[in-house]
Amino acid sequence: MKLSIIGTGYVGLTTGACFAEVGHEVTCVDNNQEKVQMLLDGKIPIYEPGLAELVTRNVNAGRLKFTTSTAEGVRDGEVIFIAVPTPPQADGSVDLSFIERVAREIAESLKPEYGYRVIVDKSTVPVKTGQKVSDTVRRYAPAGVQFGVASNPEFLREGCAVDDLLHPDRIVFGANDEQALDLMRRCYDPFVAPILVTDIESAELIKHAANSFLALKISYINAVARICEKSGADIEKVAEGIGMDKRIGRSFLNAGLGYGGSCFPKDIKAFIAISESLGYPFDLLKQVEDINASQLELFLDKIRENLWVLQEKKIALWGLTFKQNTDDVRESVAIKLAQRMIAEGAAITTWDPRGMDTAKRFGNLGDKITYADDMYSCLDGADALVIGTEWPEFTNADLSELKARMHSPLVFDGRNLLDPQTMANQGIEYHSVGRATLAPEQGSPSA
Repeated sequence: MKLSIIGTGYVGLTTGACFAEVGHEVTCVDNNQEKVQMLLDGKIPIYEPGLAELVTRNVNAGRLKFTTSTAEGVRDGEVIFIAVPTPPQADGSVDLSFIERVAREIAESLKPEYGYRVIVDKSTVPVKTGQKVSDTVRRYAPAGVQFGVASNPEFLREGCAVDDLLHPDRIVFGANDEQALDLMRRCYDPFVAPILVTDIESAELIKHAANSFLALKISYINAVARICEKSGADIEKVAEGIGMDKRIGRSFLNAGLGYGGSCFPKDIKAFIAISESLGYPFDLLKQVEDINASQLELFLDKIRENLWVLQEKKIALWGLTFKQNTDDVRESVAIKLAQRMIAEGAAITTWDPRGMDTAKRFGNLGDKITYADDMYSCLDGADALVIGTEWPEFTNADLSELKARMHSPLVFDGRNLLDPQTMANQGIEYHSVGRATLAPEQGSPSA
C-alpha cells in the first residue's frame, strides 16, 4: 500500500520505517525543514535502537521518503496517519491544536480525483477527537472528496519501539465505516499479532486507559515499598510473589523513583481531565499521581538524612534519561532529581550513555552541572553516588573501581539495580527503595 505519516517524532518516524520494512511505500511528512534535511542526509534526529539501520535500508530500497509537503503526503497516501505532538495544557487537558492544524492541511490538500482516503489518528488523543477531525476535514475540504477517519493507538515503548512495531503484542484500530476498516486491515496484513477492531471511540479510549493502568501498577508497588521499609520486608521478594499471580504479572512492579517520560505523566493527567469533562471525577488516578510525585521527595529525604546538608557536597549522578535505551529526557525523574539537588547547593557531576546531549539542550540544568567523559570519572572525589536511570552499564558496574574513585563509598540507588548484600560485602554503604540497608562489610541490617 501507499501510506503517509504526518509527523516524524518517535512515533511517526518509527512507524513509517516499520511500515516500509514490511513492504509498504511510505511518505513521511514534517514541517521542520531542518529535521527533514537531516533525514534526507541519512541522519536520525533521535536515538532508538535499530531505527537508523531500518531507515537507511528502506530509503535505499525506495520504500521510504521524506518531505515537508503535506499536499505531497495526501496525494501519495491511501491511508494518512497523523502522528504529531499532543502536549498537555496547564489544566492537564490535551492541546489538540497540532491535530486540528494537520487535519485542516489534509482537508485543503484533498482532491476528488484522489479517491477515498483514510485519515488516522496515531497520536494519543482524547475520546471523541475522531469526530472533531472528521468535522474539520468536512469543513475545509473541497466538494466531492471521499474520506473516512480512524483511530489507531500506538503502544510502542521508547528503547524497544522497533521491536514493538514489527512484533506487536496487539494491534488496535477503530472506525465507524467499513471502507476505512478494510483499508486499516490491509495496512496491518503483513503483521502477525492479535487484532482488535472497534468503533472509533473505543479505540481512542484504550490508550489512555492502558497507560493509566500501568502507571497505577507503578504507584501501587512504590506504596508497598514504603510499607516494606517500615516493616523490614524486601520489596523485590514481595513484587516477585505478587507477580507470580497470572492475573497480575510481574511487569511494571519495579519499585523506584516513579514513572516519568513523555507518555505516562501526560496521559494520566489527560485521562483525569477527560473523565471529569464526561462527569466522572477519577480520584483513583489522582492518588496515582500523588504517590508518584511524593516518591521523589522520599528519595531526597534519604539523601539528606545521610549527607545532612547538600550544600557544597559533590554528588555523582548516573543517568539522565527517563529510562534506558533512549536519549529522551522529557519528564525524566533523574533530571528532576538533579534540579532539586542543584537547588540545594550540591555540585553535580553526571554521566549517561545516551542522554547527555539532549540533557544539555532540554534538561534545564544550566551551568550548575558537569558532564563527565565516562561513568567512572564521574565518581572522582564524590561524596555520594545517585543512580537515576536503569541503564545496564550501572547494573554491571565495577564496584572496586567505584569504591576507589569516590571520596566516601555511599550509594543511593533509585532504580534498585544493585544487590544490597554484594554492596555490603564490598564495604559500600548502599540505600535503595523498599529494601533493608545492610551495614558495610558486616552485611547485617543497620539501625
